[in-house]
Amino acid sequence: MSPLVLATQVVTGLGVVAGAILVKAAAEGRLLPPISGGGRPPCATCNGRGRVACLCSRWSDGDVGCRTCDGSGRMACSRCGGSGTGRPLPVRLSAHSHRPPL
Repeated sequence: MSPLVLATQVVTGLGVVAGAILVKAAAEGRLLPPISGGGRPPCATCNGRGRVACLCSRWSDGDVGCRTCDGSGRMACSRCGGSGTGRPLPVRLSAHSHRPPL
């Protein structure tokens, strides 16, 4: 095996390992919180991580995994939608009068 082929295989293997480590860290919510756009503060529920403990891990007897979290034990934060930033809630107001017109 030539040195060039060996070096290519080693570099490719290291790239696969680094990618797997990043995916695992993201699934466990250990990555840094995202940069909040527009000056919005981080979400108070998930501390800006975008993921919270899944319901299946809160009330289980040691086993973790459901369709919501795909077995990771962490699901998207319901308050920020997984973005990690506080966001204003859209509100639509409508007023109807039940009085007959004059």
